[in-house]
Amino acid sequence: MNLTEIKFGEKTPSPKLFDELAQQVAEQFKEDQTKKLAGNKSTQIRGFYDELVNWQQRIGGSEEKFKQYEAFIRMMNAKVAYAFGRKSGGQPLVSENFKQWFSHCVGQTKTPEGLNHFRLHFEAVLGFRKALGD
Repeated sequence: MNLTEIKFGEKTPSPKLFDELAQQVAEQFKEDQTKKLAGNKSTQIRGFYDELVNWQQRIGGSEEKFKQYEAFIRMMNAKVAYAFGRKSGGQPLVSENFKQWFSHCVGQTKTPEGLNHFRLHFEAVLGFRKALGD
């Protein structure tokens, strides 16, 4: 999983963002789950996606609303860190790879357009996860 290629906010996002890169991320999360490095259950990950969608819908394309809610978007990192620190059956709820990916993506989200690209990338990751049997 190469995080440096995941970039949001460009007028025309890389086609790899919603295809190859999303598939690589999904495969990494599945591998972490298979190796029992973390739960990485779809319901846990879907909860973070749902919250992201909520913020994206609230903000839409408004720069003003993005600035108003940006701190709350960044706070999602703390929620992911909490899920990583919380154990269930001896495993964290999410993997270190998920935590790093999510943090990187939030860090790339600097505009309403970037937030939308993050949402679409996350949606693609969920689609590939489902195809992997989760």
